[in-house]
Amino acid sequence: MLQDALDAFAQTFTRLYRKVLWRSVGLAVALIVALGICCYVALNHFVTLDMNWANVLVDVLAALGIVIGGVFLVPPVTVLVAGFFVDDVAEQCERLDFPRDPIGTPVPVGRSLVLTLKFFGVALVVNLIALLLLLVPGVNLIVFYVANGYLLGREYFQLAAMRYRTEEEVAIVRRYHAVQVFLGGLIIALVVSVPILNLITPVFATIFMVKLHKRLTKSRSYARRESYPASGRGPR
Repeated sequence: MLQDALDAFAQTFTRLYRKVLWRSVGLAVALIVALGICCYVALNHFVTLDMNWANVLVDVLAALGIVIGGVFLVPPVTVLVAGFFVDDVAEQCERLDFPRDPIGTPVPVGRSLVLTLKFFGVALVVNLIALLLLLVPGVNLIVFYVANGYLLGREYFQLAAMRYRTEEEVAIVRRYHAVQVFLGGLIIALVVSVPILNLITPVFATIFMVKLHKRLTKSRSYARRESYPASGRGPR
């Protein structure tokens, strides 16, 4: 798994992914800035003090809080951004690293949007809770990494796996490999927690989970025990 992550990290910056990486980073920055502006405007609207010095202090504290809060907004934002680029990145990775395997089928746009928005909402709530726990030393970090390890691992693995399987089949695979998917999510969460670097998360995490999904589902021990309902997206 660590090798998958290292390979995915190195590939993220290569020429083949550079165009989609810049588009992903641009969209992520735009969304984070938009959320920050909305928070700032809302704060100025609801908090108005008579003393000028107090208003200046509130503005400074608000700006600082928005910068810190931006770190906690990155995980849900990357989930949202990934929904726009996952198929392009996944297909490129499949063609490059698994040339002998069939190319996956893109998830229908409507369904992909619904799943992405659902996970965006959950991730946003979880990270806002982690932000509120910022003053509780240690606890907020545990909540941040454990929650995002689970959420990011689940989301990116599902986005990669649904190119080959139905949602029901993906749930079976994910439950079978729950520990590996969670550990993969922790690796993504570590990248997400590094300012600036976290902007590459949608591309890096997609490549990483495509590799992880391929490796896990080709395991002999796994292949003997899996059982799927008949469908057009069975194991390949």
